Amino acid sequence: MMEENKNIFTYIKQVFTVFGIIVLVFVALNLIIGEKTAGYSSLFALGKDGISIAVLCELLLLSVVITAAQVIFLTDRYIANMSMLIRNMLFFVTVMIVMVIMIFLFDWFPVRDAAAWTGFIISYALSMGLSALVTKSIEKIENSKMQKALDKYNGIK
Repeated sequence: MMEENKNIFTYIKQVFTVFGIIVLVFVALNLIIGEKTAGYSSLFALGKDGISIAVLCELLLLSVVITAAQVIFLTDRYIANMSMLIRNMLFFVTVMIVMVIMIFLFDWFPVRDAAAWTGFIISYALSMGLSALVTKSIEKIENSKMQKALDKYNGIK
């Protein structure tokens, strides 16, 4: 992916886009399982009543880390000569490691609960797959636009 000239506001926009998506996911999860997990997980401490300020700050921190990992692994700014497959794998592994650390630090769920880890791994795998599909679709659309522009340019010559 080509990295155009970006400034701090581009990255702030990216952080808050990621943050917004994460918060929407947690709002949906709160509505679905919030009451059942209210005393079980700090992420759902308020049940269906909302998301705590502490959790919102933790999710914002996660959004900053995800954006930093995107810049490092998914742009040509720092790593240009590595295959996109390896870069994507490094990105997803890095984000997963950070999330595991945050699970321990912020007590997102009881760390000795196998069901919670299974749920985390399944939800992470689903979100990773969805993210990969969306990214691939966007890439196809951009490649198609570039090919059309190239065809038009070559036709004019």
